[in-house]
Amino acid sequence: MTLNLRRLQADASDFAGQLDQLLSWEGVSSKEVQSSVEAIIQQVRSQGDSAVLELTQKFDRHPARTFAELEIPQSQLKVAFDSLPVARREALQAAAERVSRYHEKQKQGSWQYTEEDGTLLGQQVMPLDRVGVYVPGGKAAYPSSVLMNALPAKVAGVKEIIMVVPAPNGELNSLVLGAAWLCGVTRVFTLGGAQAVAALAYGTQTVPAVDKIVGPGNIFVATAKRAVFGKVGIDMIAGPSEILVVCDGQTDPDWIAMDLFSQAEHDEDAQSILVSWDKAYLDRVEASIQRLLPEMERRDIIATSLQERGALIEVASEQEAIAMINRIAPEHLELSIADPEAWLPQIRHAGAIFMGRYTAEAVGDYCAGPNHVLPTSGTARFSSPLGVYDFQKRSSLIFCSPEGASELGRIAGELADGEALTAHARSARYRIQD
Repeated sequence: MTLNLRRLQADASDFAGQLDQLLSWEGVSSKEVQSSVEAIIQQVRSQGDSAVLELTQKFDRHPARTFAELEIPQSQLKVAFDSLPVARREALQAAAERVSRYHEKQKQGSWQYTEEDGTLLGQQVMPLDRVGVYVPGGKAAYPSSVLMNALPAKVAGVKEIIMVVPAPNGELNSLVLGAAWLCGVTRVFTLGGAQAVAALAYGTQTVPAVDKIVGPGNIFVATAKRAVFGKVGIDMIAGPSEILVVCDGQTDPDWIAMDLFSQAEHDEDAQSILVSWDKAYLDRVEASIQRLLPEMERRDIIATSLQERGALIEVASEQEAIAMINRIAPEHLELSIADPEAWLPQIRHAGAIFMGRYTAEAVGDYCAGPNHVLPTSGTARFSSPLGVYDFQKRSSLIFCSPEGASELGRIAGELADGEALTAHARSARYRIQD
């Protein structure tokens, strides 16, 4: 198998257009998908459990005959955890401990201060009451998604975590169920697709309505999340996984090739890009890719991903590489260079930054500690990794002393007059102490 890898040069006259084309992602919902999702949501809203059961039987070929069979009891989650091979169970526990410890640092507390006249101002931070976690269950099983979505919610203090995970043909994954038990998930339903999102958003006779839905899924899940946003909160609309590796030419090319593979193997739409100012090194990495690819179990997926959306890009300098990073705003950024910390002040847009030659992006997917739910498709320009702060909400606190009410009433009254809002002005001025 020989790949036709895209090679780009940043100094080419048409490079900007080539890069735009490479980065463009048209995986948005078609009218057909949107129409299908809207119909599913309406069916779930009007028929509840019976609709969800029917749709699960249809799309997931689930053998359940009653809705009760779609819920996994806590005792079964515990059995799944205990049944794991010792090494895998210990790895899951170690990863959970690391993810929890990292997210503990993100907790935000309430605060307040009192002004000289006795007016108190502040902010009260509280966890969400109930959240829904969507865990994919199609092409592969993702226990790591359970850890990364449920544990920040747990650290934030969310009392109820409702997990949905599709079980095609009724097949369950012990590692996913074991992870749910380890993370303290409240209830687990074997539901997937738009019907699972609708059930979480609006509730059914059995599935409780949640305040926020997090977790990745296919185009139907993403479309459904977009449709229910406003009724509930959502984390993000995620696109395919992506990695940008920047290398100075001194890292083993086999390592870099495998780092590119690690994202490409997710699915055919994933994107893996290598940037370097060392042309000979790009040649060496390409040779490693061609040599290592036949060994890969998911080589067909990797090959399609690299040919359709991958690239090796030659730049003229380190500064040009940094400009490329900020232009792409990658989900995962690997700085496989001698002094990555020196670059940090200049990197404005990246979901997660993996620093140094020994830091593979793959460890971030599972156990490093930071969250692997990251902004994709350039959205790192304005959004951040999933974290504890996504499961907390803030209320402003205002308490006026009589003196403070007088001072603020005069200011507010004047501004309200300027907006011609008479009731605002009079309400504020009623509290003024002469």
